[in-house]
Amino acid sequence: MTRPHMKAAVLGLVLWLGGMGAARAQNTNQVLGQVNFEGKTNIDKSSGVWVDGQYLGYVDELKGNKKLLLVPGKHEIAVRQVGYKDIRETIEVNPGGTTIITVRMEKDPNSVNATATGEVKLKVTPDRAAVFVDGNYAGYVHQFGGVKRAMLIAPGKHHIKIALPGYRDFETEITVRANQKVTVKTELVPASITAEAPELK
Repeated sequence: MTRPHMKAAVLGLVLWLGGMGAARAQNTNQVLGQVNFEGKTNIDKSSGVWVDGQYLGYVDELKGNKKLLLVPGKHEIAVRQVGYKDIRETIEVNPGGTTIITVRMEKDPNSVNATATGEVKLKVTPDRAAVFVDGNYAGYVHQFGGVKRAMLIAPGKHHIKIALPGYRDFETEITVRANQKVTVKTELVPASITAEAPELK
């Protein structure tokens, strides 16, 4: 085989292998289904999303490079916001398909607001992590940090949990008095590859 023929054969093999790799990647993407969340108000957009019991993020961030891709089949979706009724839905994800979930949070009439409150400010990295107060989802860190942003909380002792997939949970106990300002500061530690994903409720 002459040198030009050898070059052509090698080039053909490289192109064929490259095509195989691209086809395999395309097939992998076609196997997964995409779930999109649509919310209009700031409350809707800041509500937390759980899939099959696992917290994944808040509505407005689950797009672009953080878009939600799930294996085909049935999945339990929950959307939560403090002071509002949970949205719970079972969806069927199809290979290569897109499912759209419209988020419209409704006020919970049983929610009770304390008349006297303390103020908790969070300085946590990453600031997209979920915040739980006494086991209930309260929002995400960015909502409760910075200028004129803080969490109003009833006086007393409270358990604070901050969680984000890929990081170790941070938990602490705080005692808040009426009109007192408390700051919680930490940097979440990345979880090891072998660490189990946190179970959030």
